[in-house]
Amino acid sequence: GDGGGDLFPIGKLFKTQVYQIAEYLGVPKGIIDRTPTTDTYSAEQTQEEFFYEFPHDIMDLLWYAYENDYDAAEVGEVMDMTAEEVERNYRNFRRRSETTEYLRTPPINDYIFI
Repeated sequence: GDGGGDLFPIGKLFKTQVYQIAEYLGVPKGIIDRTPTTDTYSAEQTQEEFFYEFPHDIMDLLWYAYENDYDAAEVGEVMDMTAEEVERNYRNFRRRSETTEYLRTPPINDYIFI
């Protein structure tokens, strides 16, 4: 899965940034444009669309705004959404972050020091 590694050099990047890096590196367009799939649902649908109902380019902007404490009304105006829609997404982000916190917690150090 996504967490099956020791190093995550692009783990903190937004998907739009990963796609930009792929284009810069010359990754074939057919690979870049292929719809990612989620392991939790068999339909051709990205995890963002499955969990948040938005494509990654919109989701990245909302996540950025949420993580940087942008006012929902200001974000809504820029993104052509109501403040209530933005706030609803902020609440979803907060709830899902809290629910999945254990997935981001590093393992307990099991070394015994004598």
